[in-house]
Amino acid sequence: MPSVYVSSVIEAPLEKVWEVVRDFNALPRWHPLVATSQIEAGRPADAIGCVRNFQLTESGETIREQLLALSDVEHFCTYSILESPLPVKNYVATLRLRRITTTGQTFGEWQSNFNTPPGEEEDACATVKSIYEDGFAAIATS
Repeated sequence: MPSVYVSSVIEAPLEKVWEVVRDFNALPRWHPLVATSQIEAGRPADAIGCVRNFQLTESGETIREQLLALSDVEHFCTYSILESPLPVKNYVATLRLRRITTTGQTFGEWQSNFNTPPGEEEDACATVKSIYEDGFAAIATS
């Protein structure tokens, strides 16, 4: 099972970053690859089990993800992909934030595990890694 791990030091305090990340429907606010997003069935964006349906900026394709866990104490969210144009199955990811106490910055970790069709592991991992890197690069300016 392939896995991807990306970490980053974000030039913003934990509270500011978490305020943006914890909103499961806020991807268009901070991720450059996401054009629009909506939570299905009118559920709150922090309800475990809610599903976000978002459209990608370049291709216009949609991805559906389900919120599996959200912790305001430990500052993480875990989600799975339900439908995606990416060649991944059984995808589960966690985005976790930690305070860097000496500097006031935020340490972000984004990791996932998933299955891919045979021969597509390398490309899928590179794509997911790029998505995480783009997100971390943009989040501090949100």
